[in-house]
Amino acid sequence: MFGITPSARLRPSPFYEATLTEGVTAFTTYNHMLMPTSFGHPEAEYWRLIQGVSQWDVAVERQVQLEGPDAARLAQILCTRDLSKCQVGQGKYVPLCNHEGVLINDPILLKLDDNKFWLSIADSNIWFWARAIAAERGLRVKVSEPDVSPLAVQGPKAVEVIAALFGDWVRDLKYFWFKETSISGIPVVLARSGWSKQGGFEIYLMDGAQGTKLWNLVREAGKPWDIGPGNPSFCERVESGLISYGGDTDETTNPFEVRLDKYIDLDVADDVVGIGALRQIKASGVKRQQLGVMLEGDQPTQLGFHWHGIYQHGQKVGNLTNCVWSYRLQKNIGFGLVAATCAAGDEVTVQKEGQTLKARLTTLPFI
Repeated sequence: MFGITPSARLRPSPFYEATLTEGVTAFTTYNHMLMPTSFGHPEAEYWRLIQGVSQWDVAVERQVQLEGPDAARLAQILCTRDLSKCQVGQGKYVPLCNHEGVLINDPILLKLDDNKFWLSIADSNIWFWARAIAAERGLRVKVSEPDVSPLAVQGPKAVEVIAALFGDWVRDLKYFWFKETSISGIPVVLARSGWSKQGGFEIYLMDGAQGTKLWNLVREAGKPWDIGPGNPSFCERVESGLISYGGDTDETTNPFEVRLDKYIDLDVADDVVGIGALRQIKASGVKRQQLGVMLEGDQPTQLGFHWHGIYQHGQKVGNLTNCVWSYRLQKNIGFGLVAATCAAGDEVTVQKEGQTLKARLTTLPFI
């Protein structure tokens, strides 16, 4: 049993006390915060997401706010996806790259108005990056981290819970679109989004002092649909083919290698960070690709703290970047970052802690 030493470096979520009340049993760190990863019943929590509705503390998805006359220009300089047609109230999934074309984050960009954007980030310090780029380019924009903390409601019954809270208008909200609204006097942004393929919403709390109140409002509204606590499901996201920045990527990974081609617009302006490098990578041919890996065996295994080598004909061809027992497939599955010469259907082996495990490469997603 481990404890958590309080530190100013580790900020609590507005929903932290509520998750303690719910019986959280495990956390991970993400963006210098604690994110719940289990409430003690992982398989039950998985099926709740697949079949019902689950509420998650994902306040760790911090917002980088760009505000000012040059906010739109900075957003486009940071994003390798064309934002020229992005409308107020619309979100877009946007790979961010460094000058070498290496993926450094994959946030959702939300356009609140013509001069105000949020980047809802994965686990890396994009606040520093955005501020540095803005200063380097001499842009009139303020880069900050606002008091905004998402709470996710995910699963096939999520729409019923959110409609009960906000009204039936939410049923017409398109995927990745959002609306500024309020609930019981709490200011929020409601977005149709979330890190699962089961459908759902994210409620962006804009007053951190009211985290427990918002959690309990969602909990109460969800009772008719047997809502319960959960977290971004490792199993579901692997089954669904969702990448995890920093987990499935390394310090050299470019977006083409991890199936993000459709989110890269190579004809954006030359001043977009990394676009020149991405054009060269595309022209010369991508050297690695992300494929599914299905391991033989009928007993669960875990990846551990490290990637494990994938071999074909005695030669290393890549790495297994995650591994999880699939409750629906009853197999150990994961993602392989492997050579472009490999193909779905290939037989390979995985070297894991001195063991040689037989496996087969597959297309993604698994389900």
